[in-house]
Amino acid sequence: MSLFKARDWWSTILGEKEEFDQGCLCVADVDNSGSGQDKVIVGSYNGYLRIFNPHPVKPGDEVQPEDLLLEVQLQEPILQVEVGKFVSGTEGLHLAVLHCRKLCVYAVSGTQGNVEHGNQYQIKLMYEHNLQRTACNMTYGPFGGVKGRDLICIQSMDGMLMLFEQESYAFGRFLPGFLLPGPLAYSSRTDSFITVSSCQQVESYKYQVLAFATDADERHDTEQQKLSSGKRLVVDWVLNIGEQALDICIVSFNQGVSSVFVLGERNFFCLKDNGQIRFMKKLDYSPSCFIPYCSVREGTINALIANHNKILNVYQDITLKWATQLPCIPVSVKVANFQDLKGVIVTLSDDGHLQCSYLGTDPSLFQAPKVDSREINYEEMNAEMKELQKIIREATKTQDILPESEKQRDVTVTAEVSPDLDEESQAIDSEVKAGAVPSVTVKITIQSRVAAQKPCLAVCVQAPLAVTCDQFVFDDLEPDKSETVVLSVFLKENCSPPELEGTCMFSYNKPTELNPEGIPRVSQCSFSLPLKLVCFPAQPSKAGNHKLTIDTNKPPISFVTIFPDFVDPSEGDQANALGFQFLTGSKTTLLASKTSQRYRIQSDQLEDLWLVTKELIHRLQEYFKKQNCKDFACTFSGSIPLQEYFELIDQHFELRLNAEKYQELLSERAVQFRAIERRLLTRFKDKTPAPLQHLDTLLEGTFREVIALADAAEENQANMFQAFAKLKSATHLVIMLISLWQKLSTDQIAILEATFLPLAEDTQELGWEETVDAAVSYLLRTCLSKSSKEQALTLNSQLSMPKDTSRLKKNITLFCDRLAKGGRLSLSTDLATQPAAVMLGGCATIPESDLEERTIIPGSTAVFASLGQTTMQKSKP
Repeated sequence: MSLFKARDWWSTILGEKEEFDQGCLCVADVDNSGSGQDKVIVGSYNGYLRIFNPHPVKPGDEVQPEDLLLEVQLQEPILQVEVGKFVSGTEGLHLAVLHCRKLCVYAVSGTQGNVEHGNQYQIKLMYEHNLQRTACNMTYGPFGGVKGRDLICIQSMDGMLMLFEQESYAFGRFLPGFLLPGPLAYSSRTDSFITVSSCQQVESYKYQVLAFATDADERHDTEQQKLSSGKRLVVDWVLNIGEQALDICIVSFNQGVSSVFVLGERNFFCLKDNGQIRFMKKLDYSPSCFIPYCSVREGTINALIANHNKILNVYQDITLKWATQLPCIPVSVKVANFQDLKGVIVTLSDDGHLQCSYLGTDPSLFQAPKVDSREINYEEMNAEMKELQKIIREATKTQDILPESEKQRDVTVTAEVSPDLDEESQAIDSEVKAGAVPSVTVKITIQSRVAAQKPCLAVCVQAPLAVTCDQFVFDDLEPDKSETVVLSVFLKENCSPPELEGTCMFSYNKPTELNPEGIPRVSQCSFSLPLKLVCFPAQPSKAGNHKLTIDTNKPPISFVTIFPDFVDPSEGDQANALGFQFLTGSKTTLLASKTSQRYRIQSDQLEDLWLVTKELIHRLQEYFKKQNCKDFACTFSGSIPLQEYFELIDQHFELRLNAEKYQELLSERAVQFRAIERRLLTRFKDKTPAPLQHLDTLLEGTFREVIALADAAEENQANMFQAFAKLKSATHLVIMLISLWQKLSTDQIAILEATFLPLAEDTQELGWEETVDAAVSYLLRTCLSKSSKEQALTLNSQLSMPKDTSRLKKNITLFCDRLAKGGRLSLSTDLATQPAAVMLGGCATIPESDLEERTIIPGSTAVFASLGQTTMQKSKP
């Protein structure tokens, strides 16, 4: 038991599965007993109204039935309950109950019981008001300085303040600039209403401004509650607090000073009558409710603030005086006076836990037992310490962040791709212009060794590929059970995909003894898709704008052997040319030399070479692996197609610039459109008709411009998506050619991929060009640097979209030059030339000292000397 836990004086649970909120609790002497003893009034969203008269009970005893004075079920949900002088002709207290479309005022009375069951209480409806608008909350007070009675003000969901002079409706006013309703309170000292608008501002409205704006002859006209009756208000003062408010409370414990307390989401404000901040307190928790009350020290005010950590804090101005633990999260808190005990804290939770508690502590009766004194054996302690240090050293040897994989996983996810395409295509809403878009079936099996709670499977393939269903939710899996799902993958967008791979992510909760709800776990697997999903066999083309030659150290293999799904078996071993027709319309040709150990890939588009080249090398490696040939190697001795690669970069960057221009134009036209709308609304609201002066024509023209710009921006976005897919394919090709050209290990290939493929998606805020430029610049000033002068270059603080691509292209060319001259890719800090700084942002341009003495062939395509046979290694995912 915590020392600072709230002491339970009286508590109960209200109903079953009922809901309560901030306005559902009120404490007052509602039956006018005159004893000064408060009653607890509670209303619920289920329509139940309960009135309690708590009495102290012994620990462990249940609440006595006579503590419940009254329980009645009303027809509608209860939004708020208040007690005040709401009936004319008497100064007795009455109960006001606010429903969604009705305000009811009841009189609560009790009669002396003649039997042991005690007194009998009942409520009598004094009057009710049917509301034309849906209510949100209400406040009450002596509006206009009236004596001996309270008036009621209701705020509707659409921003109208409806004021009632007891049995009659007075008038209604709309709040200016209204969006969503906020808390509402009334200040009797300044005779004004205070609320917090959706603009995160505290606003004050004088009652006199509301009253004078209403015609006296129409005060009793009930039709004023219609839309035509609302008038705009003029705000008295405004204070921007920069956050939404949970509640407002106005207190005045003496006639000279009153304070406006506002509880925000992260701050607690105390304001003066004129809106000036008296003090504020920044809260390091999320508050749920509060209430201020008088302080024993003059000039200060105490406040109770409850939070979502079940803690009730007691503040004296901004000083924390006490903190106590509550059994639940309260949505409303009050301070009441009961029999022989004043200042009882009454709290209500959203699920109906009503508690009356007080602050204090219980003395601890526990005394620690005496321990037997014994002599310390230092030799045993030293031996134990050495053993523990040995265990610590063994545990800290590895540098891995994640633990090693288990020998036998709790959940195993496997994906099996069908070797054949679907007989009936499962493609949905495909934008490919080809006649028939094929699809391939993927069968995913989940085998669980343990109990898996809340299992969920997500299947992801990179656009432009798509799946027929990407999310699967299962029932809880029992141990040694399995689930199987079947889906299809197809080409959705009208462009070739840069990768033919997919990923399965299976998430679940594994229950343990200490955590029955389960520990989140994830299992995943990847699968490869067949090349024939995006292309089909075609006649080889003799010409091509882009050509690549891959050298091997083994005689060429017949295409019938390595491409059986693309070659007709009737052609035999004579097939040395193979054509691939992509669904997007382009064609790629693969040629095998009859006299040398070379393969040539040619196409009209540079990006179309990637998938065929990757598939060729992969199938060659698989073929020789089956032949137990371990010395097979591929090499590339041609020129890196940097110039063609730079053209794709320029096309993508130009589309990004167009996207920025469209965004600026759309913003300008939207501002113009809203300005015209405001002027038109002003003309329409004017009581005196005035000519529109062609504002309607201007509005229609601006609207058409906005629609045209939005269509153009959407089309540019689609083009930019296709350009980024082409750029990724070409980048994969350049990475492969560099890895074939240089002797790059698996780690070095991973560095290349992280440098040139840092983003899965391209956005205006963070694009491919600035990210790659920063990564390449970092490598040039670290592992590929030539002097300490380059290492001393300063780093920019942030990444931003460049004006052009000249610096990026220069750095990529310089990057290839450094590799040609023996540079080594490494992120290890052991290199003598590499500083310990970490890349935080963009980098300044690397100066090209004497232009690296590189050789350039016509067409600005760099030529690099062959450095011998290079073994192609597949990087680990």
